Amino acid sequence: MYCLLVASFLQTHRGEENKPDLKITRQAPFTSGYHTGQLTRKEPISVAHLSDNKARLKQAGSCPDPEQHGSRAARTEDMRGSQTSSRQDASGGLWDSVKKAAVVIGSGILFLAAFGNSLTWHLQKFWGASGDFWQNLWTKLYVMFEGHNEALFYMGTMLVPTVVFWSFNGLLLLVDTTGRPSFITRYRIQADKNNPVEPEKLRQALKTVLFNQLFISAPAVVVAYHLTRWRRDPCGPELPTFHWALAELTIFSILEEVLFYYSHRLFHHPNLYKRFHKQHHEWTAPIGVVATYAHPLEHTLSNLLPVVIGPVLLASHVSSTCMWYCLALVSTTISHCGYHLPFLPSPEFHDFHHLRFNQCFGVFGVLDRLHGTDAKFRQSKQYERHALLTGLTPLTESIPDVPKKGQ
Repeated sequence: MYCLLVASFLQTHRGEENKPDLKITRQAPFTSGYHTGQLTRKEPISVAHLSDNKARLKQAGSCPDPEQHGSRAARTEDMRGSQTSSRQDASGGLWDSVKKAAVVIGSGILFLAAFGNSLTWHLQKFWGASGDFWQNLWTKLYVMFEGHNEALFYMGTMLVPTVVFWSFNGLLLLVDTTGRPSFITRYRIQADKNNPVEPEKLRQALKTVLFNQLFISAPAVVVAYHLTRWRRDPCGPELPTFHWALAELTIFSILEEVLFYYSHRLFHHPNLYKRFHKQHHEWTAPIGVVATYAHPLEHTLSNLLPVVIGPVLLASHVSSTCMWYCLALVSTTISHCGYHLPFLPSPEFHDFHHLRFNQCFGVFGVLDRLHGTDAKFRQSKQYERHALLTGLTPLTESIPDVPKKGQ
């Protein structure tokens, strides 16, 4: 109210300082954003005095300048427009991410279907097998373990995935520790790291990985077997159809994305990160074997649960479970390996997570796009390289980093 009186006075009495004095009497409490008290003015008020008051109030923020008010309004409109644009970008980005995940999963299913049919045909032709090759092979194995279905289950869900994990990681460890063959080291994502890997740091990681496999993963598989047995025998004589097995893999992948994303973000909470998840992030430039290098609690809730829960809920056949465990272990090894190798899925997404800590929490990136936890990644060179490499030129050469200042 006081500001309005001042503005009115200046408009009607501009240049009339010699007119009769204006008397203002106000007994009600005067309250502004900065002052509270009683204001009673009976003495003459000059235009200069009011102008001075206006300047002081303007500095205090009680009487905004019209030009400033206009610029603030413009900025507010710009911010609103920016927020609307951001929401539209996020919506479009989420849909784009969903489409990419669908393409990846769908392409994988089609590839497996074509590969499976082709492999079956070639094996049948090579060995002269009659009827369904895979069913005949499973029947022989089933008869061999007759009456020992639990042992058959453990062979398919413990022994086979473990052999696959260590076979793949054995090759990667050879490169990590020796730097040979050099044509593989060319594809290292963080070129200045792990060249070669520190022996003591690697020994500590291997101890933890072996402990987790023997004392966490193995008991978890035993529990999974007995939970599945409540619904049906996971080692029945009939294999699931090929198309049902592919449908199961799709469901397993969706469950893993959801459970891993949220459990992973939970372990990044300040109250949990330092005590549990920091151990895994000791490797800012990861290598394949540290995929399961984690605190036992994190290994249980974030590594095992998202993978094991799917086959248990669907009471899947041991053949589907075995294939899923192997795929999950190979996938997480590639994500941590530190090399963007030709014709293998891109590990740039999770490698960026180890580099920056607070980005890229999921597997496929759908939930990261939904929650905006990939914003920095999408502005980086790593995002430009996040694609299937179909040539032999490393992406760090075809899409080089921006030179730092002074270089």
